[in-house]
Amino acid sequence: MKIAVMGAGAVGCYFGALLAKAGHELVMIGRAAHVEAMNARGLLLERAPAPSYVLVTASALPEAVAGAELVLVCVKSADTEAASKAMRAYLAPEAVIVSLQNGVGNAQGLAAVLGRPVLPAGVYLAAEMAGPGHVRHNGRGELVLGQGPGVEALAVLLREAAIPTTISADVEAVLWTKLVLNCAYNAISAMTQAPYGQIVAVAEVETLIRNVVAECEAVAAACGVSLPRGQAETVLAAAQGMAGQLSSTAQDLMRGRRTEIEYLNGHIVRLGVAQGIPTPVNQALLAVVKVLETRVGEA
Repeated sequence: MKIAVMGAGAVGCYFGALLAKAGHELVMIGRAAHVEAMNARGLLLERAPAPSYVLVTASALPEAVAGAELVLVCVKSADTEAASKAMRAYLAPEAVIVSLQNGVGNAQGLAAVLGRPVLPAGVYLAAEMAGPGHVRHNGRGELVLGQGPGVEALAVLLREAAIPTTISADVEAVLWTKLVLNCAYNAISAMTQAPYGQIVAVAEVETLIRNVVAECEAVAAACGVSLPRGQAETVLAAAQGMAGQLSSTAQDLMRGRRTEIEYLNGHIVRLGVAQGIPTPVNQALLAVVKVLETRVGEA
């Protein structure tokens, strides 16, 4: 099958590499430096037990999605609308579109612009781009798909590529659960430039994380989202499988790029205002990361 990855960063490169290793034809659409490296020598997947190069095609142009039967959208949340418009004219009529993005509402945003169904997916992966065309796996790597056309066949395809995949009848709760995890860790990791394992090793951080989670739970409930019980314990335990991972927000700041903080803690803050629910801890994390973004912009 021909598969296109729109937004070939850490998430797209990791899952794209596994799909290519399973024999699929992969086209990776991303930044020029990554495109040049992948076309020159392949995509370097650094993963136990040993690193390996994977043969893919790479392009910086959105029209490279043409002819793909499956399109994995992995762009930043802020780029959802622009990416949708850029690739809309080139999508094959039968292509299955999947959103592998942080935050909630991205699949709906894609569908609104594309005028076709988009499958939402919860992504649980610790990975980073360690250099041009070089993705490093730091832990986990499973997907949770929402219901929609073609989802059963897609789940089989992903599992055959050694990607643990489940289908959820309530993907909104899954996406919110991932949002809570990101709200708890991303900003703290960005502010401290520390990986998850180092963060939770500090005793005082547990209270901070519990307060973040409590605000997220209150906002979710007000929005009619039913989260699984024990969110705080789930979030704290998640660090064990991603101990060496710097958050994507921390990685963005390191590379001088804008972060997705407005779609993480910022999303909780905005919904809290709309619902009349105070979110002071999420507000504080949002504010500090935005200050750090300003400093990066001045560098």
